[in-house]
Amino acid sequence: MSDAATLAAFAAGVGLGLTNLAGIVASALGLVDYWPPGERDWQYYTHWSISHGLNVVVLALTSLDWNGLGLPRGPSLVAGAALFVAGYAVAIAAGLDLGVEETKGLAGELRTGGWYRYSRNPQYVGYVAATIGFALVANSALVAVVCAIYLAWWLALPFAEEPWLRERYGDDYERYADRVPRFLGRRTVRALVDRDAPTASK
Repeated sequence: MSDAATLAAFAAGVGLGLTNLAGIVASALGLVDYWPPGERDWQYYTHWSISHGLNVVVLALTSLDWNGLGLPRGPSLVAGAALFVAGYAVAIAAGLDLGVEETKGLAGELRTGGWYRYSRNPQYVGYVAATIGFALVANSALVAVVCAIYLAWWLALPFAEEPWLRERYGDDYERYADRVPRFLGRRTVRALVDRDAPTASK
């Protein structure tokens, strides 16, 4: 494939990624109501159309610029694959725990058990690991740039969601946020230790 095709895919990836990121950040700042949509409206279809389109573009870019960064192939492939598989498995498991509708940004019940005992955003924690892993597997500077935009998504999304969650669930969400970290923290470790502690010692 030509360099023109590679650059076109890269430009499309950056453009799509930054468009969604702008909507997410604007939502976090209270400037627009883009994410979460809460219902199937234009925000919902816009966000997910961009997201799915970006996934296709990233796969195309990966095939066009595969192994173009020059990292040592063995270590980057092994480490990347491990991060991608583990992170994606966590994200999928947490998504199933939350529910398909809520994962899509639609209104539902507040979930505080399962994976959500350890992090308020276990899907995003998983996707952060998976995104870093994918960039290592692709071993491409261009893919790494687009993956950096993905990482910005995962880190910004909770800040866009939290005002909506506080408005919708009120004190229940406030109590939940007080005891469970946004991503990971000491309270995550404490919850894991408490889970593994023998019942007789409680």
